[in-house]
Amino acid sequence: MDDIAYWLALQRTPGIGTITMIKLLEQFDSPRHIFETNLAELTNSKLLRKNSVLYLKSPDWKTIEKDLAWAEQANNHIITIQNPAYPSLLKEIADPPALLFVTGDPALLQQNQLAIVGSRNPSRNGNETAAAFAGELSQQGLIITSGLALGIDGASHAGALATNNPTIAVIGTGLDKVYPARHHQLAVKISETGALVSEFSLGTPPIAVNFPKRNRIISGLSLGTLVVEAALKSGSLITAHMAIEQNREVFAIPGSINNPLSKGCHKLIREGAKLVETTHDILEELAPLCELNEGIAPLCELNIARVDQSKTDNDEPDPHNTEHHDKFLHNIGFDPISIDNLVLRSGLSIDTITSLLLVLELQGKITSSNGFYYRLKT
Repeated sequence: MDDIAYWLALQRTPGIGTITMIKLLEQFDSPRHIFETNLAELTNSKLLRKNSVLYLKSPDWKTIEKDLAWAEQANNHIITIQNPAYPSLLKEIADPPALLFVTGDPALLQQNQLAIVGSRNPSRNGNETAAAFAGELSQQGLIITSGLALGIDGASHAGALATNNPTIAVIGTGLDKVYPARHHQLAVKISETGALVSEFSLGTPPIAVNFPKRNRIISGLSLGTLVVEAALKSGSLITAHMAIEQNREVFAIPGSINNPLSKGCHKLIREGAKLVETTHDILEELAPLCELNEGIAPLCELNIARVDQSKTDNDEPDPHNTEHHDKFLHNIGFDPISIDNLVLRSGLSIDTITSLLLVLELQGKITSSNGFYYRLKT
């Protein structure tokens, strides 16, 4: 039987987590050795529970055969921590996964990466910022790594792909499942030029406890982590703190004091994260750590949202209809915005936007200054 089968069987052994698996490998040298060890020695091991020992003496080989069949498919790979292809930066963390399942190009895992994370429910401006930073940093030679979640994660992957560059998605399920389901097509696109990565066995469903575990891999693969938008109680802050523990760089983009999604970033900045306004701020920190493309350029103003040219005057909402106000208010966000950018975001005509702005200003929901509009805290 191939050695990889023993790795997969050890991975599926109940009661054996990441730390225990690493300790077992230190004690027994290889998974095959563990399975070939006699029952008495396994029973006496302080690392193993009774149910673990029972499984080791009678593994579910039929399930392992399905795992092996998956690995034989084109574009699928299983990388062990003893394999030279295992990403060296990830191996440095305190609890590296013993196995990585990869769909796509495993060589990308060895390249210079920047993690971009943030809110699952970001503002429009947050989405645009994440996509713009991801696109520009991809063009500078960094691989963008994130978690395929809704919001900032998805925008970051999309921003990299929009510049025809690969991106890496680390997921919290088995690679035979996509979570969230609405990102299925995004996952397919990522796997075609980049890589989908998981430490979890095939068939693993989206369990809440697995996502913080996933986060340590996102930060562990990367030279640094950029947080775009995050509330005070956010999984993104967990990722950032993991990056700090892993001795990696942490970056945060500030925002309006009225935006609750800026508070997590402001907290990180107070704790020592680098305040980021342009890609220069990131590249000047990471450049000494990796070889980036020459000619570092400032952040491009990528207009991710585009006017829907199919709209006609008949599609324009009635500015006096209150049901349109909250929807339009979301386009303004909490950061200052010009009418030109509101046109790009909403796809509405300048006349309609001007009327809506006047109504919202009279209602005390926004204010204006020097040609920019600001959403007021409610």
